[in-house]
Amino acid sequence: MATPIPTTPPADLEMIAGSAALEEVLACLSARRPVFHSEADLQHSFALAVGEVAQEVRCRLEVPVRGSDASEYLDLLCLGPAGRTAVEFKYVTRQWAGTAGTPPEEYALRGHNAPDVARREFLRDVGRLERFCDRADQNGLAVLITNEASLWRPRQRRTPTRDEEFRIHHGRELSGTLLWAGGTFPANTRVLRGAYTLAWRPYTLLDGPGGEFRCLAVFVTPNPGQPPPPQER
Repeated sequence: MATPIPTTPPADLEMIAGSAALEEVLACLSARRPVFHSEADLQHSFALAVGEVAQEVRCRLEVPVRGSDASEYLDLLCLGPAGRTAVEFKYVTRQWAGTAGTPPEEYALRGHNAPDVARREFLRDVGRLERFCDRADQNGLAVLITNEASLWRPRQRRTPTRDEEFRIHHGRELSGTLLWAGGTFPANTRVLRGAYTLAWRPYTLLDGPGGEFRCLAVFVTPNPGQPPPPQER
């Protein structure tokens, strides 16, 4: 088995389009948008925050991926004079209703009630970015914002679950082939070229149950000229 790519990329590859530090973008984003109505709302707002932090960066939503044998679209492509970043988003919520932001907006978030599927799809995003980042000047960034605490907390029960290898709690290390339910659902298998140590960070804290939001961000390093690992798309 091939040795995984190191989990910590060079500092310049942790930048968005070589110009905007993720921490600055998230600080700008959370100050203006502590919560979002939908995943599309998050995508648009994140793009605006990138442009505010680094005015030289141009952001494009829903960009078709050329060379794919399927109809695939990238959530966001950030283009800067010093590089490019492909970004995929997930926004997973439990029920929360309230008023937030300036000027105040009313929100009524529904509960997705499927954290196992959220884990699977987030890691699918990481795998897709590993395929998309096939040029030397393009890195990737998978972003998950959620108020579903079971995603960032380690599981307490010892009984294995079907998504055992897909757990994404704080401090988890992921690499290689991830099997769903021990491999009994081959279409759910995820193959990661890189190795990743997951680090959750606070995003915002609102009133009421479900008011704590956290963010998981995973950078993917460029890997030009290498064939992608085989997996479901």
